[in-house]
Amino acid sequence: MNYSQLLDEVIKIARDAGAAILDIYNKEDFQVESKADTSPLTIADKTANGIICDGLEKLPLLYPIISEENKEIPYEDRKSYELFWLVDPLDGTKEFIKRNGEFTVNIALVEGNRPVMGVVYAPVMDEMYWGVKGGGAFMEKDGKRTLLSPDSYRHSDKGLKLVCSRSHLNADTEQYVAGFDEPDLVSKGSSLKFLILAKGEAHIYPRLAPTMEWDTGAAQIILEEAGGSVINNETKTPLQYNKENLLNPYFIAEGNVAE
Repeated sequence: MNYSQLLDEVIKIARDAGAAILDIYNKEDFQVESKADTSPLTIADKTANGIICDGLEKLPLLYPIISEENKEIPYEDRKSYELFWLVDPLDGTKEFIKRNGEFTVNIALVEGNRPVMGVVYAPVMDEMYWGVKGGGAFMEKDGKRTLLSPDSYRHSDKGLKLVCSRSHLNADTEQYVAGFDEPDLVSKGSSLKFLILAKGEAHIYPRLAPTMEWDTGAAQIILEEAGGSVINNETKTPLQYNKENLLNPYFIAEGNVAE
């Protein structure tokens, strides 16, 4: 299949969802609820999810949708999916609530257990990112399209930029960071953590803490097509999707490592 045939439509859907999110973001007050796991949920999450699902269901090729905001689909039903959409309508809800702009719209197409197309839109910066298997990765801003290319480096280099919170390092991440020579810690919200690697603005994103499949799918294929990788920290293989448990294993995302 030529996934590029769907790309323009998916980019438009992501942009429409982002515009709706911005409308809510720019209001003085927006509703915040708590999910069952106590994580925050806003009307923006729900609105964007509706726009994305409605848009995907109108495409000429129909595939099932797994979304953070949809009712969970039993594994017995989805284990036979050959192609499906993986959606996080608003990744970085905490950043949205803080109004720091570091949130994204994420739409991935997954074939088997690997993402083959991904679109990520950052509404506040008006930055659109996409990657298609075998077709490279790009960013568009202010009408200018840029081919994404990670920085090349070795793990032994001094001062590598590692993407992780300066204030909330867990023990595993602290131990990992300690293995580098004077690392520079870079803080970034949502799936933008992957994209600054793809742009060459940072080198490594160690995620030794829980994430879900919809948090990573779209950004993974973008980083991979740019020349980077997203590797399961235990198996040393690329992250897999549509598992029985949609929780991701710990992983390491990298730019263009030369060793």
